[in-house]
Amino acid sequence: MAHYRASESKREQFRRYLEKAGVLDSLTNVLVALYEEPDKPNNALDFLKHHLGVAGAEPGDAEALRLELTELQQKWDLLMEENKDLRNRLLQYEPAPEDGAAE
Repeated sequence: MAHYRASESKREQFRRYLEKAGVLDSLTNVLVALYEEPDKPNNALDFLKHHLGVAGAEPGDAEALRLELTELQQKWDLLMEENKDLRNRLLQYEPAPEDGAAE
C-alpha cells in the first residue's frame, strides 16, 4: 500500500510540474485543434509537431544553412583581413597624431 501511495505522489508531482510549465495546456490546445480539423491529416504526429513548433528544419535545410554559415564565415575573415590591410595603408599616408597637439 505504501508503494502505491509513493508512486501516486510522484505522479501527482509530475502532473503539477507539467501543468505549471504549461505543457498540459499546450498539448490540450493542439489535440483540440486536431480534433476540430475537418480533414484529418494522414500523420497525426507530424500535425502535433508542426503545431507545437518542434518540427524544426529539414535535414537538407540544415545542411544548406551550415554551408551558408561556413561561406559567410570565410567571407567575413577575408573582409576583416582586407580591412586590416587598408587601415595599415591609410596609416602610411596620414601623419600619426602627436601627443598634446591641438587641432
